[in-house]
Amino acid sequence: MNRMNQPFAFDADTEWETAGEGIRRKILTYNPQVMMVRVAFEAGAIGVAHSHPHIQCSLVEEGVFDITIAGRTERLKSGDSFLVPSNAVHGAVAVEAGVLLDVFTPMREDFVAAER
Repeated sequence: MNRMNQPFAFDADTEWETAGEGIRRKILTYNPQVMMVRVAFEAGAIGVAHSHPHIQCSLVEEGVFDITIAGRTERLKSGDSFLVPSNAVHGAVAVEAGVLLDVFTPMREDFVAAER
């Protein structure tokens, strides 16, 4: 379902999609300027190091993660958050199963290309 400019996203109506081995995501609300995405990791799952032009803010909703941003690694747990500057190389390792809530600006067009 295309959620572009929709004011509400209901969890029960939002499907998970595979985003890597042991990783799945739900695209929530978004418009051209901002996008919110929930990402669930199985224990041990690795969000491989990558970069993108978007600024990313993330909240650890559940679990424990080792987050690396521009060569610095910190262990984050539920309630902790992090900021990824534009084009910074970053990645995640799920020390325990968990969920990240990611916010991107501008929106990740590559995440919704299949919806169009």
